[in-house]
Amino acid sequence: MPRPSLIDGYLAALSADLPARIVEELADGLDEAYHYYLGHGLDPEAAARTAISEFGEPRVILTSFTEASCGRRIARRLLAAGPAVGICWAIVLITARAWQWPVPTVARVLFGVALITVISLLAAAAFGRHYRRVCRAAAAACVGTAILDAVMACTVLVITPVLVWPVAVPIVLSAGRSGFALRNVRHALTG
Repeated sequence: MPRPSLIDGYLAALSADLPARIVEELADGLDEAYHYYLGHGLDPEAAARTAISEFGEPRVILTSFTEASCGRRIARRLLAAGPAVGICWAIVLITARAWQWPVPTVARVLFGVALITVISLLAAAAFGRHYRRVCRAAAAACVGTAILDAVMACTVLVITPVLVWPVAVPIVLSAGRSGFALRNVRHALTG
C-alpha cells in the first residue's frame, strides 16, 4: 500500500535537512503509526494526519536532531578548549618576541584569516540551526583546527628549536586538541 501524500510531504520536509538514514528510520516509525491508526478504524487521510501529529512538526524534529548532533557537541568542545590553548600560545609568542621573527607578513595574515575562518566554522557548528550545515561546518573546523595547531607548533619549533617548558605546554595541548579534532571529523559529518 503506497503512503499517503501527506506523509510523503512530511518526509520530504525532513529530507531537506536530515541524512537519508535518519529519514528512513523516521519513515519506518511514521508508517507504523499510520498503520496502527488504520487498524483502529481511521480512514487513510485521518490516520496520516494523526500519525504526523503524533510525530510533531518537521521544524521541531529538525531542531531536535540539530541540537543532538555530534557536530554540535564536537564544535562546542573545540570552542571551549580554544581560549586555554590560545593563551598558552600567546604566552610563548610574547616571551619569544614573535613580532621579530622572520615570518613574512603574508604568512601572518593568512594564518590570521585561517584562524578567524576556523573560529567562524566552529561558531556556525555550535550555534547553527540546520543539521547538514552544522555537521559540515564542524567537520571543516576539525580539519582546520588540526592544520592550525600543526602550523603553529612547526613554526615555533623551527624558529625556536630549543624546546623549553613554556613551549611544551601549548604543543601538548595543541597535539591533544588536534588528535581530538581529527578523530572526530567522520563523527561530525555523520551526525
